Amino acid sequence: MKFFKKNIWTICSWVAVFALVAADAFAQVSGGSLMSTASGKVANVFRNVKTITFILGGFGLVAVAYQAAMGKVNWKWFAGLAVGMALLGAAGAIVEYASGDANVNNVLGTSFSDSGGNSTNGNF
Repeated sequence: MKFFKKNIWTICSWVAVFALVAADAFAQVSGGSLMSTASGKVANVFRNVKTITFILGGFGLVAVAYQAAMGKVNWKWFAGLAVGMALLGAAGAIVEYASGDANVNNVLGTSFSDSGGNSTNGNF
């Protein structure tokens, strides 16, 4: 009982957030199933987070490379950041391989295209 008295506001806020999210999800189900709505929202969040991560990771990669060249940082940190960004970039291909679904790259936005959205199909 002591736990509930201490954390009553936290519990109430989590219940309110869950109720709002659930109400939003159920309100948008009218056009399709709940899983297709959730899948679309997750894919949208993944695309946006991946873009932000690539931007920040690019600056971080340059900064860590400069510091490693000057001897301030261990080269393992640079390699770890580079491998992590490569794994994030290959996430769509990894999920496609694991699931066997060829549409994953289109949903997650991991296919090659220019800034206008024109796909190059691997031909540069």
